[in-house]
Amino acid sequence: MSRRHHAISLQQAAQESPTFARLSEMIRASNDRLQAIRSLLPAPLRACVQAGPMDEGGWCLLVSSNAVAAKLRQLLPALQAHLSQQGMPVDAIRIKVQNRSG
Repeated sequence: MSRRHHAISLQQAAQESPTFARLSEMIRASNDRLQAIRSLLPAPLRACVQAGPMDEGGWCLLVSSNAVAAKLRQLLPALQAHLSQQGMPVDAIRIKVQNRSG
């Protein structure tokens, strides 16, 4: 019995697997939220903020430094309000500083 393995696209795998489909949806939702708030971020910070994971507890933003995290914390109420107005509410926004190694 010979078994052939065929490569499939990530999109096809996501469509065929409920787990991958859910993961794909969460990634899309996180990226959509980042795009929705990007204009509210000060221009110098925009490149320093990335969309992070979403879960039942809220949404996480990944930032490049403690200074960026501190400024972003000041903006959290406005960001959360804006997301709600855009129909993308989150219970909480967490900020995580990414450690750069190497």
